[in-house]
Formats: sequence, structure tokens, C-alpha cells
Amino acid sequence: MKLKDKSAIVTGAASGIGKDIALVYAREGAKVAIADLNLDAANATANEIQASGGRAMGVAMDVTDEKAVNDGVGAVVAAFGGVDILVSNAGIQIVHPLEEFTYAEWKKLMAIHVDGAFLTTRACLPHMYKSGRGGSIIYMGSVHSKEASVLKAPYVTAKHGLIGLAKVIAKEGGSRGVRANVICPGFVRTPLVEKQIPEQAKALGISEDDVIKKVMLKETVDGEFTTVADVAEVALFFAAFPSNALTGQSLVVSHGWFMQ
Repeated sequence: MKLKDKSAIVTGAASGIGKDIALVYAREGAKVAIADLNLDAANATANEIQASGGRAMGVAMDVTDEKAVNDGVGAVVAAFGGVDILVSNAGIQIVHPLEEFTYAEWKKLMAIHVDGAFLTTRACLPHMYKSGRGGSIIYMGSVHSKEASVLKAPYVTAKHGLIGLAKVIAKEGGSRGVRANVICPGFVRTPLVEKQIPEQAKALGISEDDVIKKVMLKETVDGEFTTVADVAEVALFFAAFPSNALTGQSLVVSHGWFMQ
């Protein structure tokens, strides 16, 4: 088991990519905190893990709320004895041309992606430092951490920002064994992406089928969506990597949409 005796917090883990990461971590021996706005769904995922012989707990967490983040991390540390892995995965998407974005929409998206990464990292770092074991911090970026697309100004801005944050944490935490990296998936057919298909079709004046073929998957090598399993395996790779040799990096998982 690659994560035996490790403890992990995964935000936005009651569904989608976060849930698959939590399931893979539990499979590999980690104690996993399912942190999510929806506590009932978080507990359901935790129960699923426990039914398979793993150890997990649900945690109510609004990643934009400083107290909720600090209290949630504190509860995990009390239950699991520390935190070795943080996956900052919670996210949303809002699609408009820039001039149609309200300031409230901009702030909401930035708060969840960027403020959430900051608050959860700040809450976890002292525990990683204190343990002497270091840790792994993983941010859920996107191909939009590297590339721009129309209709997604705040999302692209936020995802670019996570790479900068990871580089700073890698430098600050390196001497104490804390690594920070970013996963940059292409389009994964989660509810978040499903919602975008009709929204982009309307905004661009094209069919939903054309959104998939000519927008979302146009630049891939095989016309395929990235899967939640693909992303979860990369999250395992980053979490289990044994040294600081791999830190401050971003790995694109996109069927060749963006090639570094």
C-alpha cells in the first residue's frame, strides 16, 4: 500500500474527481477525510470507504470560510493524529463572456479556487511541519492553468494562480519535507463539465455536439475525455512520491490537449 499510515484531506470529495481520489487513497491505505459543503454526501462517501475496510470520515467544509476550514482541519488532526496529504480540489465553473460577468460571480469563483487553496494550505502546513514527516500538497489545476479559453476569465485566472502558489509552497516547505504540485486535467466528464456543454452551446451559437467535438476535445490526440480515474492515479503519484525531487511542478493530464 503506497499510502499506508498516511492521513489525507480531500476537498470537494463527495463527488466527481475528489471522490475518486479519496477512494484511491483509501485503497492504498490512507485515512481519508472527505471534506465537502454537503456533509450528508461526504458521510456517504466515507461510509462507502469504511464498508470496503478503509478508514474515512466526513467533514463539513466551506473552503471559503476561514473558521470552517480551521475547524475542519482540526477535527481531522484530532481523529487521525495529523495530516500528511492535502488535495485542494473543490471548485466551480461559471461561463460567460468577460463583459457579462458580475463582480459577485468573479469573486465567488476566485474565492473557491484561490482563497480555498490558501486557507486549506495554511491550516494544514503547521501540522505537516510539526510532525517531522513533511507532507504533500496537491492543487487541482486544469489545462486552463496553462492555456486560455473563451468565456472563462476568472477560472483561467484562478487556475494559473494555483501554479504560482504551488511554487511558493514548494520553496517555503522544501526544507521541512513538504512538497507542492499541481494536477492539470483536460475536460473530465463530471457534472461540472456536463453543465458547461449547454452553456457554451448557447454562448457560442453552436450545437452541444459541436461543443464536445470542436471545443472541448478539438485539441486532444484522440478525441477522448480525460477520466476521473486518470486524475486520481496522478494524485496518487504525487502523494506517494518519496522525496523533494518532485515539487513545484504541474502535470498536464489531457490526452495531449496541451503539451509542455
